[in-house]
Amino acid sequence: MKGFLGPLRRLGGIRGYSGTFKRSQLRLEGVKDVIAVASGKGGVGKSTTAVNLAVALAKNCQLKVGLLDADVYGPSVPMMMKIDRKPDITEDKKMIPIENYGVKCMSMGFLVEKDAPIVWRGPMVMSALAKMTRGVDWGNLDILVVDMPPGTGDAQLTMTQNLQLSGALIVSTPQDIALMDARRGANMFSKVDVPILGFVENMSFFKCPHCGEPSFIFGKEGTRNAAASMGYKLIGEIPLEVDIRKGSDEGVPVVISAPDSVISKAYGDTAQNVVSKLEELAKEQSLHPEINL
Repeated sequence: MKGFLGPLRRLGGIRGYSGTFKRSQLRLEGVKDVIAVASGKGGVGKSTTAVNLAVALAKNCQLKVGLLDADVYGPSVPMMMKIDRKPDITEDKKMIPIENYGVKCMSMGFLVEKDAPIVWRGPMVMSALAKMTRGVDWGNLDILVVDMPPGTGDAQLTMTQNLQLSGALIVSTPQDIALMDARRGANMFSKVDVPILGFVENMSFFKCPHCGEPSFIFGKEGTRNAAASMGYKLIGEIPLEVDIRKGSDEGVPVVISAPDSVISKAYGDTAQNVVSKLEELAKEQSLHPEINL
């Protein structure tokens, strides 16, 4: 345990954080929009989606992008973004995010030893998340993509209560068991007044490399139908491809390793749809400033 606490103690400790901010203090300095990439359960490709979305936003949409790995217990951004060093610290004890592929990254995986289990109780996790948001010198960003931990517990509530999220993106596979939890995730954000940007269907289908025919391993159009039943849109369909897995394992996102592929186009389209939805929400807010939180 002592080895885990060291980096955070050097940044000002983890005991003194109160856990709440006034609504006027929720925005991160220099960050225009903060979006959460979430799922109700693990194993649906949420982190892979968050990483490739962040890189696509920077590469395809020419935006200044940050990526926060908020999955404290299972940080995967260090491997997926090929980063294996600790962040530098500013004079005022803020961490400097590590940049790769045009994206500024922060993760608990940067602060602990590789393969070390993080056996923290809730309050320590909450404080660590606070340090990785407000204890980071993000600079000027158009979008900060937050890779949320799976589920709808304390960590998720902490992020929604202490950051002014511009919206949430719900990731799911098409199968019913995953969609059941995805609905719970969407309902959680709705209860705390975070707009849903839309649903992304991951592992939408597998295209046979021999005959070229699509195989709907996890079902067909399940995410589209689930989103529509809740009044939301499907804004991305990502196929199941070996290159996605390979890129994640090797630390080279597929939008970088295969920029002209069908998969990269799918991530690029999703990124553009996210930008369009954020612009739509901003326009609505400007027309109705009385609901501006």
